[in-house]
Amino acid sequence: MQTQKLHRLCLGDATDVLLRKLSINFAVFGFLLHLTFCFSYDMGYYESKNTNYLFDSYLDSLYTPFSIILAYEVYELIRVIPESFSNSIGKQFEVVTLLVVRDIFKNLSDVQPNADTVFDKDIYFIATEALAFVVLFSTALFFRFRLAATPVKFYDGEDLDNFVKQKRDLASFLVVIFIIVAGFSLYNWTTGVMDGDSELNREVFFLNFFTILIMSDILILLISYRHTTDFLNLARNTGFILSAVIVRVAISTSGYSGVTLFILAAILAASVLQISLTLGKEFKPIIELQTSEE
Repeated sequence: MQTQKLHRLCLGDATDVLLRKLSINFAVFGFLLHLTFCFSYDMGYYESKNTNYLFDSYLDSLYTPFSIILAYEVYELIRVIPESFSNSIGKQFEVVTLLVVRDIFKNLSDVQPNADTVFDKDIYFIATEALAFVVLFSTALFFRFRLAATPVKFYDGEDLDNFVKQKRDLASFLVVIFIIVAGFSLYNWTTGVMDGDSELNREVFFLNFFTILIMSDILILLISYRHTTDFLNLARNTGFILSAVIVRVAISTSGYSGVTLFILAAILAASVLQISLTLGKEFKPIIELQTSEE
C-alpha cells in the first residue's frame, strides 16, 4: 500500500500534469534568459573566458530549453516502465532523438559562416547527425505505431499483476535516482564551468542515467523470467537491452562513430520489434497446438 502511494506521488497523473507545466514554463524562461546573455555578449556587455562558448551564438540559446524538455522526457520514460518493456524502449528512442537534435543545434552554433563557406568536415558531420535524427525519429514512431496496432502481452492474471507491481516499485526508485543523478551532474558541470574545464556535451547526466537505465532493464528481464520462460520474450527483451547498451556507448563516443552507433541501435531495436511481432504470431498457434496434443 505504501509503495502504491509513493508511485502515485512520484509518477501519478497529477504529478505528471504539474511537471509538464513547470517544464514548459522553465523551458520558456530558460530560453529567454539564455537569449538575453547571448545578446549581451553580442553587444559587448558581457564577457568571461570561462563561459564565452555558452553565449557566442544565438543558436546556443536553444540548448537550455531542449535540456529542460529532455529532463521532462526522461521523467516520462520512467513513467512508461511499468507499462511494457517495448513501450519503455520506444520511449528511450524518443529521448535519444531529442538528444541528437540538441547536439545538432549545438554543432550548428559552432559553424562560422562566411562568403567562402565550403562543405568542410563540420558540415558533413552535421549532415550525418541529421541522418541519425531521421533514423531515430522513424524508430520512435515505428514503436508507437506497431505497439498501438499490436500490443505485446506475455502475461495474464496474477502473473501480470505481480510483474506490473514490481516494475512500479522499480520506477518509483528510479525517480529518486533520477533526481540524485540530475542534481549531481548539474553541480559537477557548474563547478567545471566556473573552473574553466567543462563543456557542453551529451555525456552530462545522460551517460550516468543510461547506465542506470540499462541495469534496471536487465533487472526487469531477470524478474520477467520468474513469470515466463518463453524464448521469444527472452530473446526480444535481450535484443532491446543490447540496443540500449549501444545507445549508452554512442552517448560516450564522439564523432562519426557515435552517430553510427545511434543508427545501429535504432535499426537493431526496430528489427527486433518487427521480428517478434511478425514471427510471434506464427509461433503462438504452433505452441498452442503442441500443448493441446500433449
